[in-house]
Amino acid sequence: MLNSSSTETYDMVVIGGGINGCGIARDAVGRGLKVLLAEQGDLAQGTSSASTKLIHGGLRYLEYYEFRLVREALSEREVLLKNAPHIIWPLRFVLPNNKAVRPAWLVRLGLFLYDHIGGRKLLPATQTFKLHNNSKLGDPIKEGFEVAFEYSDCWVDDARLVVLNALDAAKRGADIRVQTRCIGAQRQNDLWQIQLENTKTKQNETIQARILVNATGPWIDHLLHETKTLAADQHNVRLVRGSHIIVPKLYEHDRAYFFQNTDGRIMFAIPYEQAFTLLGTTDADHKSGLERIQITEEETQYLCDSASLYFKNPIKRESVVWTYAGVRPLYDDGASKAQAATREYVLRVEDENGQAPLLNVFGGKITTYRCLAEDALSRLAAWMPNAKAAWTKEAALPGGQFDLADRPKLVQQLQHDYSFVDGAWANSLISRYGKRAWELLGDAKNLTDLGRAFGATLTEREVNFLRSTEWATDADSILWRRTKLGLHMTPEQREAFAAWLQ
Repeated sequence: MLNSSSTETYDMVVIGGGINGCGIARDAVGRGLKVLLAEQGDLAQGTSSASTKLIHGGLRYLEYYEFRLVREALSEREVLLKNAPHIIWPLRFVLPNNKAVRPAWLVRLGLFLYDHIGGRKLLPATQTFKLHNNSKLGDPIKEGFEVAFEYSDCWVDDARLVVLNALDAAKRGADIRVQTRCIGAQRQNDLWQIQLENTKTKQNETIQARILVNATGPWIDHLLHETKTLAADQHNVRLVRGSHIIVPKLYEHDRAYFFQNTDGRIMFAIPYEQAFTLLGTTDADHKSGLERIQITEEETQYLCDSASLYFKNPIKRESVVWTYAGVRPLYDDGASKAQAATREYVLRVEDENGQAPLLNVFGGKITTYRCLAEDALSRLAAWMPNAKAAWTKEAALPGGQFDLADRPKLVQQLQHDYSFVDGAWANSLISRYGKRAWELLGDAKNLTDLGRAFGATLTEREVNFLRSTEWATDADSILWRRTKLGLHMTPEQREAFAAWLQ
């Protein structure tokens, strides 16, 4: 433990390395604050890498009259699309109308609102068509669904969005620490005294901060109990588990499907990693621990059955190649059903005699993380009088300094500059790193210059790049969060890579 005379003082310490924590840290350091972010595991290890991977307004939230949330999210789609065109791109959704759930006119009205309340400029508008007059879009779907709608949203690589926010924060001077757990925080002499533990070395350190931000997502109440600002029997969040399954590609085209289920839920079928289809999500109250969050057998079967109501070829349990689940820390508004609980974020600031504020971040969704960060800093303005103005709206994330329309040219240029990289590989590198792909490949003249090949295009050079620049520490962080290449590797290749890495 460091003594007080050598304790380092920060303007802001952020606990939690998910999308909200990294977004707040990036915004704050860009305004001139001295910032430290501590994450107990890996960046995006929890909820932020377990989303449905969409930048969207939330069409179904219109049903719950959450118009402000939908408007903010829809206007934010295009901001994020401009700032990160390598990891975010437009996606068209086909919504076959299920007459047993809603009449077509009501769905069309909702989509009219969806098109017009968010200031859409880049993305195309909704179209209505007869599903089985369009062989490409109608062929995978059962007979009996006549009218369909096609509307726009965006796809995002969620874990990479988190990492790029952390990377930009670090480049601007933030201290980003993974495998660093907050084991206690107390106010003393108008400052926060924060105890951090390195989870690998078990070494402790005490730092000071003028502002403490609790962006720990599902662990938010746990940290509040640690800081003694919440009674042991109190809670603020409703933990709702969202689970997904991945199956071999169900159709050849590049659209996603939006399905309305008769139980009031919705689900998506989304093209995923070239060779797969992603199906999700569920909404189930999560009552067990947070150590290892997994899909249940009932949820897996539910997703297979729900998709099979629409697809001609039924989805069988044995066709599932991968699953993932995450817990959404929704603000507990007392909603009776998990899917009806608000997705609005709630920010609360508590201080002690006007000093040492604690900002608690409840809820939120990945689409509105940048707005949440701006809102958070505006609420803390009284404690950061010298901070600069908001700046992130026009600021590209690392590797994203190009126009969306130029993305194909970037892929071609990468192939031209590195003749040993084929089209599919170049596309996946641009999809992960954008212009940073050149930084990764560096002076390589051939495949052997990239070192050991682990399968599915993963090379020693890419692994070293991720470890040296993106805080990747173990096999899961590389195979499933930074690259998703684990999905394309055999179990033997994954085991061999993990053994090599250790």
